[in-house]
Amino acid sequence: MPVQFMDAKQTAEYLNMSLAWIYREAPRLGLTAYKFGRGRTAKLQFKVSEVQAWVGQQKLPAG
Repeated sequence: MPVQFMDAKQTAEYLNMSLAWIYREAPRLGLTAYKFGRGRTAKLQFKVSEVQAWVGQQKLPAG
């Protein structure tokens, strides 16, 4: 099965965050981006499975 990717805008919408947050904070918080292309035309993509796993890790402990 091919790996499915979301672009930065789709990832921002999925996480209900701004596009600026995706570029600035996501890599710092452990959300891995993949770059396709070079220079100014490069596109950041995120693996759907990794975004979903990352979301699951953000759960606060019950208590």
